[in-house]
Amino acid sequence: MTKIALLVDSGMDVPVELINQGGIFVAPLNIMYKDKTYMDKIEITSKEIYDRLDQEIPKTSLPSMAYVEKLIAEITEQGYTHVIGITIASALSGTHNALRLALEHHPELESFMVDTKSIGIGGGMQAAFLKEEIDKGTSFEELRDISQQLPVNGRVYFSIPTLEYLKKGGRIGLVTSVLGTALNLNPIISCNEDGVYYTVSKARGRKKSLSKMLDCMEKALHGYAAYDLAIAYGNDKEEALKLMAVMKERFSNYRHCYFGEASPVLGAHTGPGVVGIGFLPI
Repeated sequence: MTKIALLVDSGMDVPVELINQGGIFVAPLNIMYKDKTYMDKIEITSKEIYDRLDQEIPKTSLPSMAYVEKLIAEITEQGYTHVIGITIASALSGTHNALRLALEHHPELESFMVDTKSIGIGGGMQAAFLKEEIDKGTSFEELRDISQQLPVNGRVYFSIPTLEYLKKGGRIGLVTSVLGTALNLNPIISCNEDGVYYTVSKARGRKKSLSKMLDCMEKALHGYAAYDLAIAYGNDKEEALKLMAVMKERFSNYRHCYFGEASPVLGAHTGPGVVGIGFLPI
């Protein structure tokens, strides 16, 4: 009997409520300070990172292969026969290749990989979609076909008050520098078709930035009858809740609307002021 597991990384921000149902195994990325390395979401929180950003901006790296092997052992022990490995964009991290190589060493598990070409909730929604299909009984081969369309159809947008952390962390990608922080320009960034960060738009002030981000989503959603929505926040939950209310009213044909905190690893890239929204057509 076929039993399918999802192997994801912590930078995907897969909704916690789905992880708690079982069948999703999370490989934590590493967050590295000069004096110590922490496992994302297990040994360090987003708030702890934000509180230390003035002293040090940590580096991030792929999960420990020993931990990945432990997860694969758990997958086997729990009777799973098939695995879908799904990760943040391979252009942003070596995690995709690392999980692929790990699974290739386990021919007893039939597997394939999905490069979400995204990060955070942009990737998390794709994993959530596949989890729902698995629970419906969709075949492994059908899931392989479905998974190829998810990175093409989904979108994610982030509003961040400053590019300082992306620059210092070496994750700037194709994001154009916004000169003159005094102008209060808030860039809106996304991931392109290769999974690289780029600037979608910019606006003066936080309120206009969030409004413009919703405009970007509306334009990209044009023509889709139904979709899933998601929102993730850095350190301002109240702001994110208000934004979610606006999203639900403006984009009312949603099936699910996921809400949660951005992962520590994403917070290390963007800083505390990040808020992200995404959609995935059904």
